[in-house]
Amino acid sequence: MGIRETGRSRTRRTLRGETVLPRVIGLRDKPGWYAPALIGVDAVVPAVSVPWALTQTGQPAAGPVTVTSVLTWLAVRGARRRYLREEVGESRGAVPVLHDWLIALAVLAVIGVGVRTVVDPFVVLAALAPALLLSLFVRRVVHAHLAGARRAAQAVLRVLVVGEAGALPVVTGRLDSRTDHPYAVVGTVAVGGDAPGAERLDPPADPDPVSGARAGRTLVDSVRRHRADMVLLAPGARLSGPALRHLVWALQDAEIEVALAPGLVEVSGKRLEVGSVAGLTVLKVAPPQGPGGVQQALKGALDRCGAAFGLLVLSPLLALVALAVTLDSRGPVFYRQQRIGRDQELFVMWKFRTMAVDAEARKRELAERNENDGLMFKMRRDPRVTRVGRLLRRTSLDELPQLLNVLLGDMSLVGPRPPLPEEVAGYDATALRRLRVRPGMTGLWQVSGRSDLSWEETVQLDLHYVDNWSFVSDLDVLSRTLRAVVDGRGAY
Repeated sequence: MGIRETGRSRTRRTLRGETVLPRVIGLRDKPGWYAPALIGVDAVVPAVSVPWALTQTGQPAAGPVTVTSVLTWLAVRGARRRYLREEVGESRGAVPVLHDWLIALAVLAVIGVGVRTVVDPFVVLAALAPALLLSLFVRRVVHAHLAGARRAAQAVLRVLVVGEAGALPVVTGRLDSRTDHPYAVVGTVAVGGDAPGAERLDPPADPDPVSGARAGRTLVDSVRRHRADMVLLAPGARLSGPALRHLVWALQDAEIEVALAPGLVEVSGKRLEVGSVAGLTVLKVAPPQGPGGVQQALKGALDRCGAAFGLLVLSPLLALVALAVTLDSRGPVFYRQQRIGRDQELFVMWKFRTMAVDAEARKRELAERNENDGLMFKMRRDPRVTRVGRLLRRTSLDELPQLLNVLLGDMSLVGPRPPLPEEVAGYDATALRRLRVRPGMTGLWQVSGRSDLSWEETVQLDLHYVDNWSFVSDLDVLSRTLRAVVDGRGAY
């Protein structure tokens, strides 16, 4: 097992060959305390909070209501598969838990109407709020622990990747570049060609039962040699139709788990719908959220209201920062710069000044010291940054004036980083897709490493946001931004 760094912020995980250093634990061997911890919190918290709230407010039938509330909460969570070993720890999102909580409240309301209870429903709602909050907390603890285990190559599935020679590097590269998933590649099999480090399989394009079974047995033997838990198939011209079907039959007869990689990159599973047409399995890909609709209206309301509230509440802090900038170095308090917004429209972005007034003139002198591998200019120890500027960048306080840009509609609270005109001039068609939405004060780039990200990683994150945006995803990024700001990783 090798764990090595790729780029500046990514951990690469590979399991190749038989010389595995740490013991590789299968997915079914996740730490056994995950599910009991979730069940325990879901049972104990409402068992304490509900009777306390009912007795404090003088509500009747505290005992029966408590028992009903606890059992309902556990039943809803269990029915929605939250305690299954293959599910626990896989997600840290708040939305599934919120859905469970709302369903539990609805079930309790129906039960209350049926038994004609006289308990105040608002008291019950408040009494169950700790169950929601503590469940969210434990869910994130479990997810963080599982993420750490997977960085150490534990709690993973040993995966054998099978596909055409040209497809193997793409699939294995994607899997090896991240550790937030359970797939650890232990070997590769090239179909109808040769690939470095891969075994070769030559199934007939239109096999008969005998030749198809022979190719299937060859693949099963390869799985056994690599001690793989599952096979990930990357279909192509040489791996489709009858050839693919015979291989799947052989793997399933040998009780080996099979998965298909259709070649879609950065497409959220929520946008996919599986169907069948004339015996063909079809994946329908829903288009990204358009400029209209309820979710966009919610995003606009969140942007304007959040920016206005932020400017009002943070006005004393903004004044202190402005004073510090003025006293630290000669020049204006604010730095205004032209940036490119949605649909390549120019706008003026506001920030607190963090550099000397001649920073732009000195940029050409420092071009050879650029530490970014793409079109952005970044230096970890930029000599143009002032003393106060370093602190402002470390804490992201220099970004706060952009709340005005959000209020004016040039930016959003969440979105891709707003690029400079000279950066956009060098964009290819792929990078230009980043400009289909308003740029943001924070985004996936902010909570994933900021300046430590390579150019390619930044583009991938932005494209993922553009193609898979939802109002809920914005809320998730906002909740993760505070931790990223406190951590300060990649801020310079």
